[in-house]
Amino acid sequence: MKITALIAVSFLLVGQAFSQNKESIQNKKKMNTTEQHYTFKLSDKVTRQKVTFKNRYGITLSGDLYLPKSTDKKLLSALAISGPFGAVKEQSSGLYANQMAERGFAALAFDPSYTGESSGLPRNVASPDINTEDFSAAVDFLGLQKNIDREKIGIIGICGFGGFALNASAADKRIKAVATTSMYDMTRVMSKGYNDIVTAEQRSKNLEQLGQQRWKDAENGTYAPSANNLPQKLTGSEPQFVKEYFDYYKTPRGFHVRSINSNASWTATTPISFMNMPILSYIKEISPRPVLLIAGENAHSRYFSEDAFKAAAEPKELMIIPNGVHVDLYDRLDKIPFEKLQSFFENNLK
Repeated sequence: MKITALIAVSFLLVGQAFSQNKESIQNKKKMNTTEQHYTFKLSDKVTRQKVTFKNRYGITLSGDLYLPKSTDKKLLSALAISGPFGAVKEQSSGLYANQMAERGFAALAFDPSYTGESSGLPRNVASPDINTEDFSAAVDFLGLQKNIDREKIGIIGICGFGGFALNASAADKRIKAVATTSMYDMTRVMSKGYNDIVTAEQRSKNLEQLGQQRWKDAENGTYAPSANNLPQKLTGSEPQFVKEYFDYYKTPRGFHVRSINSNASWTATTPISFMNMPILSYIKEISPRPVLLIAGENAHSRYFSEDAFKAAAEPKELMIIPNGVHVDLYDRLDKIPFEKLQSFFENNLK
């Protein structure tokens, strides 16, 4: 049984579910489909090194550690970076890490559990608990490096990993500052739909259908992929945010062969663990450590950042990017306020 249309909308909003067939790669001849492809150019002022580390569930996470080639500091301030939800480290998080390393930080971009080059079975599944833990595991790794000051570690969460970053910061007092861009609260959108449109009756029906899908998975011994997909081709009638996601994930601009958003599908039952586990319940407890929330003026997701800002305690800051849309903060160097991110972390990791 398929998940209802409202849950499908919630999935589509994060541009995450794609059919796993030979036609799923748009304009295949124009795509870079090599596994080592990065969607951005490495700065000549930065080094990049592949690393692995384990979270407390025993899952081995794969990351890229970016370091400035030239620095006068014996111990560096460090950042752990992940997102968007369903992306890989060769996409947005790596771009952010590259930029922040150029500005003097040690920056770790990593693939979340069950995705990318990280381990975990089954593949392409998410969990609000485990994905929050992934950030703390990245902090573990950074704090053990001899060239990093473990008292000066912050995190950046992009899109769906913005919510996980805030959740991790509330519980993990080692995180000294947190910033998010185009933030999504994945537990809210999966349980309530976009703009909280899901009624109690619809929620109950969604859970019933997810339960039926569990029976099918148990009988088959495999986890069915979600059937909620971006269109194979745009017709022009799609909502604007769908066109924007398509323009990033399904074109050479942001396509990566390992990205769930580009070339795969979440498991159909992924929403179950998100449905009754609100991750921002304790956002006030990040204080007195600072929070920076960045969102595009015209982003369909803007309300997530605005609501998180209202719920958070001081010190906090909400930065709205003029004329920006959600995916602009994935890779548009003229839109992402890296100077602001630099000053925010320099001022607060000391």
